[in-house]
Amino acid sequence: MKPLVRITYCPKCGWMIRASYMAQELLTTFVDDIQGVQLEPSEIAGRYTVFVDTEEIFDRKREGRFPEIKELKQLVRNRVNPDKDLGHSDH
Repeated sequence: MKPLVRITYCPKCGWMIRASYMAQELLTTFVDDIQGVQLEPSEIAGRYTVFVDTEEIFDRKREGRFPEIKELKQLVRNRVNPDKDLGHSDH
C-alpha cells in the first residue's frame, strides 16, 4: 500500500488554507507515489505537523517556522520515492 501523508493543523490559527495548499502541491507532485493527503484539524493550539504514515517529518513548533513547499516535497520524496526527480524543487 502507498504511504499516506497527514497534515495536522490548528483551525483556530486559520491554517487550514495553508494545509490545503500544501496538500494540493503534494498530491500533484506525488500522484503515483502516495495514497493521498489527509488534513486533520488539531485540538492542540498552534499545531502544524506533517507525517508520512506514522513518521513525523516536520513540526512547526520544533522548527520554529512553517515548511517551505520545496522543503516539504523533498522531505516527502525522501520517504516515498528517494529516486524521484523533483525538477526545480531539487535545486
